[in-house]
Amino acid sequence: MTIRATLSYPPRLLPAPEAAAYLGVSASTLRTLPIQRRLLGGRKLYDRIDLEAYASSLPTESTGENTCDTAFGD
Repeated sequence: MTIRATLSYPPRLLPAPEAAAYLGVSASTLRTLPIQRRLLGGRKLYDRIDLEAYASSLPTESTGENTCDTAFGD
């Protein structure tokens, strides 16, 4: 009896429409971001790791004083 394992991996290299969807931006916005593309057989693809690094480098919301705490005295 032969047992076959079916493995499913998310693709590491993504074309522009999928890379844009991965980041949650439009394809036109993606083209303006400073993210390099990789070349594979003449195709220009975005590396998922580079997309994640870019997203991680974005600033976060202010961690200053919470205005609700001030308003309610907490």
